[in-house]
Amino acid sequence: MNIGILYIVATPIGNLGDMTFRAIETLKNADLVACEDTRQTVILLNHYRIKKTLISYFQHSKISKIEKLISELKDGKKIALVTDAGTPGISDPGNKLVYEAVKNNIKVVPIPGAAALTALASVSGIDLSRFIFLGFPPHKKGRETFFKEISALKYPAIYYESPYRVIKNLELLEKFAPNKNIILGRELTKMFEEIVRGTTEEVLKYFMDNPSKIKGEFVIIIYK
Repeated sequence: MNIGILYIVATPIGNLGDMTFRAIETLKNADLVACEDTRQTVILLNHYRIKKTLISYFQHSKISKIEKLISELKDGKKIALVTDAGTPGISDPGNKLVYEAVKNNIKVVPIPGAAALTALASVSGIDLSRFIFLGFPPHKKGRETFFKEISALKYPAIYYESPYRVIKNLELLEKFAPNKNIILGRELTKMFEEIVRGTTEEVLKYFMDNPSKIKGEFVIIIYK
């Protein structure tokens, strides 16, 4: 019996036009689509007139959910893993499923595409031949330590932040890294996409003066 294949499929971070032809074909040919939020994935699939069986797989999924997906793969199923937006495995639980697939000698195939990380990096205009990606800052414990460490980094740092914590984020940057500069991407690829550049003080002031713009997901680059 043939073992199936796990496809790691990147999806748009906002603009549905960023879906690749290969990603569309992979979703069409998959037996199952494992997704972070079935409601979000249905919107994407409907846009491309794809009908598939969906199975939820997210950060707090029990180990039994991973075991079920591995079992389906061992039975020969082709499974496409998607996240709500961007590339699975980058600051989401996709790596856990990939780890188990590799451990069970199941082929894992990347279907590359959009990622907020690379989208902002591509328009940064700074030297990113070396940088550090830090995912999301801690919500509570270790949050100040996170920003103290950023202030001491030799290379640029890139990380994500939610609209609920971005002001506090910028305040901590101003406190611990006042001599750093910021490139901040908001709502990348969407209608209200915006890229803000300046010192930590300038970017904080901009959002304090424009609270209506504290919406959507944020990607932040910190550099000297």
